[in-house]
This record gives sequence, C-alpha cells and structure tokens, in this order.
Amino acid sequence: MATQRHCLAQLSRLCLSSTRAVSSPSAVRFLSTTAVCASRGKFAPKILSKKEKAGIASKGQNPQKNKKKDAPQKKRKARTTYKTYDLKDAEMFSLCDAMRYIRAFEVGRSPTSVKYEMALKLKSQKNGPVVRNRLRLPHPVRTDIRICVICPPDSKYAEQARAAGASLVGEEDIFEAVKDGRIEFDRCICQTDSLDKMNKAGLGRILGPRGLMPNTKLGTVVKDPAAVLKDMVGGAEYRERLGVVRMAIGQLGFTPEEMQKNIRTFIEAVKKDMAHLNDRINKELYEVVLSSTNAPGFPLNGEFISADSKITTRELSTS
Repeated sequence: MATQRHCLAQLSRLCLSSTRAVSSPSAVRFLSTTAVCASRGKFAPKILSKKEKAGIASKGQNPQKNKKKDAPQKKRKARTTYKTYDLKDAEMFSLCDAMRYIRAFEVGRSPTSVKYEMALKLKSQKNGPVVRNRLRLPHPVRTDIRICVICPPDSKYAEQARAAGASLVGEEDIFEAVKDGRIEFDRCICQTDSLDKMNKAGLGRILGPRGLMPNTKLGTVVKDPAAVLKDMVGGAEYRERLGVVRMAIGQLGFTPEEMQKNIRTFIEAVKKDMAHLNDRINKELYEVVLSSTNAPGFPLNGEFISADSKITTRELSTS
C-alpha cells in the first residue's frame, strides 16, 4: 500500500511536467490578425467583430435602402398627347405615285377585293373626345351592304324600307335571330316606335361589341328609315382611335380622279367634325397616309401627280 508521502510526490511530478509542456516556446504559436488576413488572400472579405456585425444588421444589408428618405425623387410626367414625329425630312409621295407603288404590291389580286385605306393622323389629347361619324363617299367602296330595319312589320315604314332595299325588316323575328347568333346584316337601323322593344330584348350585349347597335348619336335611330337607307347604301363609318382616323377610301380598280374625290370628301368631313368640337379642345390634321390591304403606307404631300412622273392616270386604273 502506497504511503502518503509517495502519493504527494507523484502529484508534484505531474504538475511540474504539465507546466513545463505549456511554457515551452515550440508548443504554442501565436499569430496576429494581419498574418491571418494575409494567409486568407488579397481579396478575402474583412473579418468583422461582433459589434461591427451588429451595426450592419441594424442598418440593413442593402445600401439603396440606407439612402435618405427625404431626398427628392424625380418622377416622369405622363404624356397627355400622342407622340408625333418631324416630317420635314420624311419622304412624301403624290397621289399617283403612291397608287403606282401600292399597285405593285397588289399584283395579281382582284381589283374589287383589294381596297385603298386612308389614315388621318391627328394632333390630339389622349383623354379628350374622339372624332366619330358616318360618311357616304362620291364613289362608294362597297355597294352590297346588307341593312336591317327594326320597325313594326305591318307599318308603312316597313313597306318603304323594303322598297328602299332593306334585307331584313321586322321586330320579333330579328330579335330571335340575333339571340340565336344569326346576324345576317352589316348595318342596323331602328325606327323610333320600336326603340323600347329593342331595349327590352337586350340586344346591346350582342350587337354592341360588333358596332351594329342602333344609336341616336350615329343617326341609326330615326323616324323615317327609308330616307336613311338611301344615304347608308355605299356609306361607311369612321372613328378616331389612338389619334388616327382610318377608313376604306376606294378599290384597287378606282381611277386617280375617283380617289382624289373620295380623299377630298373624307378630309373635309373630318375637319368639319373637329371644328364642331369644344373650343377648348384643339385637334389638328398632322399626316395623311395611303395604304392598301397588303401594301405599306405612303405619306401624301397633297399633290395629284409629281412633275417628273412618267406614268399617266389611265395606266393606274383597270377599268
């Protein structure tokens, strides 16, 4: 059995050996922070302390959010008018030259199926009233139009409408056909005595999106439908959309003289509509563009034929 002195001696040896091992210079190696950063590389992120990390967390990681809230921010003003371009350097064409190029694009197509289209670009406000009306050209573009007249079938207005060339005349039969989806007409006129029945039938949901619903402003709700039928045959409606008024102005077989009359009538009608608007609303005709079903648009300069043109007006018609 070990004595008390022997145990104390062993404990003292153990303590001495542990202190000697720790105090030896080769056992522990102390490194500075600069040495640690150098060992991590040149582009290594900085080592942050706990206080620095807490400060960044409180401010936020996104530097854009740390900007002063009181700094003024510039806002873009919304445009109140449609964008227009400078036409000084734009290439313009006379009517005959534009028809010549358009006919080159429409080679091999039927003269009656292809139509000339006119686009009038206006300087107009976005939220203002629009130009909208109905016009009968001197040389109608389409004469096979089907017109429906809503009136009492046994009245004198029905007889006059059939004699004027209406394709459908009546009330209940037309209401049922429209509800079933059988819309066999291109224009619709309502006699004033049948206006209440038409509204009760609820045709606005079907005819409204198609642009066929009779309306007092458009002149399709009248007292005498036969008188309107004569002006409507060969007529067409136009409406301003996004600062542009478009309308079919002729067929490919029209002569330049016929096109000139139709264009002049169309421009004068649009100018009259702009003049009848409110005095505070200013609309100006900015550009006139002639195109066709498959051809691009050609801006017109107002001339009938250019001085250096080598083509005659007879060569631009198929009649």
